[in-house]
Amino acid sequence: MANNIISQIRFEIGQIDQLFGSYSDLLKRSQESTPDLVEITAIAAVLHSFYNGVKNIFLSIAKGLDEDVPKGSKWHRDLLVQMTQQIPRRSHVISEKTAQELAEYLGFRHFYRHSYSFFLKWDDVEKLVTPLKNVWTQLKRELNLFIDSLSSG
Repeated sequence: MANNIISQIRFEIGQIDQLFGSYSDLLKRSQESTPDLVEITAIAAVLHSFYNGVKNIFLSIAKGLDEDVPKGSKWHRDLLVQMTQQIPRRSHVISEKTAQELAEYLGFRHFYRHSYSFFLKWDDVEKLVTPLKNVWTQLKRELNLFIDSLSSG
């Protein structure tokens, strides 16, 4: 069971790395000059895809290890909180700090899914793009520590 979860986590990490690699030029340019609407829309899609990958990781852990996937209208937020908690079958997956940072991407993902792209404002998107590399680096570090705990436990 743990090996399957580890494989799923590693797969999603690879997918997210590939996502950022595919759009690295656009993400870098966006930090140097204000993107136009088409570029903002593309960057928003990257942010959306990023959190989808994170959610996939958390769902695989919730289903495979916790045997408990939150339900209800706030299940996405509850899933994020669940990943900060230690339970008898596993250690915490992410820190509270990382969860707080990811909550911003979760909120954006919800907005992105339920609005028209011409409502996107660079100021709002930029607040997520600027820390993205550091957030991903920290999340990957925590996920790899979690994988290590599964491998040794």
